[in-house]
Amino acid sequence: MNEILEILSEDAKATPSEIAALLGRSEADVAREISELEEAGVIKKYVTLINWEKLDNSFVFAVLELKVALQRKTGYDAVAERIARFSEVDSVRLISGDHDLSVTVRGKSMKEIAYFVAEKIAPLDGVQSTCTHFILKNYKEHGVILTDKPKPQRLVVTP
Repeated sequence: MNEILEILSEDAKATPSEIAALLGRSEADVAREISELEEAGVIKKYVTLINWEKLDNSFVFAVLELKVALQRKTGYDAVAERIARFSEVDSVRLISGDHDLSVTVRGKSMKEIAYFVAEKIAPLDGVQSTCTHFILKNYKEHGVILTDKPKPQRLVVTP
């Protein structure tokens, strides 16, 4: 099971046939196992990694650090789940340290994100403070290096 997940995490387009060949298993067994993982909610979505900086109409991303009031019965879950429902939000994570939640958001401009934080996140019950960090450049995402620097070439050595 973990071998299949590792392959799919590296290449979401890998077919059961390709995975079966890599693992020396039957295609039917691999397809069945993938189906079971999808039904169990282990595999939630297949993702395409896009380097938005390569496009003229790219998005602006920001990481929000939130201090949240701990709720008696639900902990941080109620606030986190409410924040996760906004379409601007890409991810919500419970973190350790000075803040409680890390939220990654996407917008068309810094101004749009600033308004989103001020009008929709900061006023939420339970949100005590926000700190916004705009992402200026991505170097690596999901394990993939995004910079296009040419790989160093070895010099030809002649006797």
